[in-house]
Amino acid sequence: MSSTIWSVDEHLDDILAAVRPLEPIELQLPDAQGCVLVEDVMVEVALPPFDNSSMDGYAVRISDIEGASEEFPAVLTVIGDVAAGDGGLADGRSVGPGEAARIMTGAPLPAGAEAVVPVEWTDGGTGQGPADAMRAHSEAPEGASGEVRVHRPAEAGAHVRARGSDVQPGDLALRAGSVVGPPQIGLLAAIGRSTVKVRPRPRVVVLSTGSELVQPGEELTGGRIYDSNSFALTAAARDAGAIAYRVPAVADDAETLRATIEDQLIRADIVVTTGGVSVGAYDVVKEALTSVGDEDEPGSGIDFRKLAMQPGKPQGFGTIGPDHTPLLALPGNPVSSYVSFELFVRPAIRALMGLDDVHRPTATATLDVDKALTSPVGKRQFLRGTYDAEAGTVTPVGGPGSHLIAALAQADALIVLPEDVTSAEPGAETQVILLR
Repeated sequence: MSSTIWSVDEHLDDILAAVRPLEPIELQLPDAQGCVLVEDVMVEVALPPFDNSSMDGYAVRISDIEGASEEFPAVLTVIGDVAAGDGGLADGRSVGPGEAARIMTGAPLPAGAEAVVPVEWTDGGTGQGPADAMRAHSEAPEGASGEVRVHRPAEAGAHVRARGSDVQPGDLALRAGSVVGPPQIGLLAAIGRSTVKVRPRPRVVVLSTGSELVQPGEELTGGRIYDSNSFALTAAARDAGAIAYRVPAVADDAETLRATIEDQLIRADIVVTTGGVSVGAYDVVKEALTSVGDEDEPGSGIDFRKLAMQPGKPQGFGTIGPDHTPLLALPGNPVSSYVSFELFVRPAIRALMGLDDVHRPTATATLDVDKALTSPVGKRQFLRGTYDAEAGTVTPVGGPGSHLIAALAQADALIVLPEDVTSAEPGAETQVILLR
């Protein structure tokens, strides 16, 4: 174990220097969700691929409805229907002078037509007055022919989605580095892409250590507590963009812990443990991992450190196994483990994804407190808080204790008190890390 006191920044820099983005792979669109693109995606087909109607109505020529009104409607001959999925009018007919084609939303604009008049601007082909949508759909059957009366004029292109009005061939659809979310998948599908080249989502294995831990739902006997850390950190890993696997709590036995971690390496791009890193007789993470890999895997092994921070002073980091899988050993107190995850594990996950910005957003806020906050000299303190973006203020929730998980559940920010600050007065400006 290192006797040097590490700063928060030094520890994070050491982690990020050892983490490399995962190798790119080609994935089907559903499997690419949450992944990061590694190359620009260009548009190969226009979107929409053809002029189409944005309304149910009639495709017309502009000159035929010029000056149309309720008193003097334009009377047009209906020459056929065009539905979504059709190639146009039957037999390739065009809309000629004095003619109209009944058209559905999304259907291609037939040749000769210049605009679409909504069915509400017509009599719906019933020979009566202006139609409302309900009457038009109930009284104007598919295949309606004969005449339609148009009661309003329209400009060229009215209610027509022009070909390429969204994107044109050769346009940049998505930049490399973009995260593939639902809208991005929709765009990729719309332009005909079935696969994309991405960095896969990192696989994170999370496990808690401690013979005192009981799984939620089981009976809680004397001296035991529920395992909350593994659930919180697994959820945090998923929130960061990873595929996360939670391992049931491991008892305080070094050989069992070592074997459990080795079994998990097959599905891990990064391993996160919580508990067992402090100074004590039962801190088995150090016992199990301090010298692991030294003989068979040069360059691997876990270094246990003390950091100039509160909470989260004891930390461990290194690599394990034949693939030198990164392992971050976090303290066991709930707040300490979560704060440590946000500061160190989340950036490592984002780095594995290949993202340029791996950090949570930050803001400067005015401290909304009744009395000064104190902080230990030489340590960077992280307090839980609620941030009011509109007012530009942050209010602490709970105390500094690293076991106060209820306060953590209320917080949406971490208040940062630097190493050289021992007292923060009401109204002082402070940096906050935004958690939501």
